[in-house]
Amino acid sequence: MIVDLLIERIKDMQNPTVAGLDTSFDYLPDDMKQGVQDFKGAADAIFEFNKRIVDRICDIVPCVKVQIAYYEMYGIEGMRAFLQTLQYAKAKGMLVMTDAKRNDIGATAECYAKAYLGETDVCGRAHSAFDSDFLTVNGYLGSDGIKPFLNWMQKRDKGIFVLVKTSNRSSGELQDLKLESGKTIYEYMGELVEKWGQESIGRCGYSSVGAVVGATHPMQAQILRRAMPHTFFLIPGYGAQGGTADDLKVCFDKEGMGGIVNSSRGILCAYRQEKYAHLSFEEAARQACIDMKNDLNRAILG
Repeated sequence: MIVDLLIERIKDMQNPTVAGLDTSFDYLPDDMKQGVQDFKGAADAIFEFNKRIVDRICDIVPCVKVQIAYYEMYGIEGMRAFLQTLQYAKAKGMLVMTDAKRNDIGATAECYAKAYLGETDVCGRAHSAFDSDFLTVNGYLGSDGIKPFLNWMQKRDKGIFVLVKTSNRSSGELQDLKLESGKTIYEYMGELVEKWGQESIGRCGYSSVGAVVGATHPMQAQILRRAMPHTFFLIPGYGAQGGTADDLKVCFDKEGMGGIVNSSRGILCAYRQEKYAHLSFEEAARQACIDMKNDLNRAILG
């Protein structure tokens, strides 16, 4: 199963990091912006930036997460760069996640599932639009909005990460509310995710139905880790959002497995940090990934 492959890559590289390619044109060095006047120029520059980073991290980082919103704002040309980025990272041997937080109900959810995990039929021929190994999904519409994603991930050996406890400060306005049972909404969502993943548990003991659990909420993450023994966590919030390696240790099991930690700006914009200022942007990104790996392993395995 795809979750086993992800875990194997993490073990081989001794690195539970996913590099977030949330690439805004504004993040690019000034020399890459020169002469750009339209969406096409911006998209071309973004893809070149992404390529050069992927080239320098593909041997030390198992996976990239491509946040679709950063490409949608550049229109059709941005979506072309999004697809090219997915394809290039995969060609370099990396697993690819699309961070799109998709969901709807019924037929619309089926369309989203086809676009990122499945296939679309055109005159009897199957085509994959934005082929991804994993997709982030919003489960707060209930089971009928999740089933199409489950069906396609089982057909094509894909995975999903369902929003459970998100890293943003205001997540508690909804997710921390208590139900009549005394459980919080995020705890109940965690139970649903663990249930949705029962048919997709791999040989490593984790399901290809994972959960998004933010590093910025360690107390809640600890509760969820105990309640979701078969659920692999995608962990945002490290670095720029304030989450630390020590905070997110609770997301992992006794063997140091069970999650993968995202960093986006900390990698993409590393060259702007004083300690990496002597390096090119791609070399700074590589060194930031190495430093992150060492920080995570210190906290998780130490």
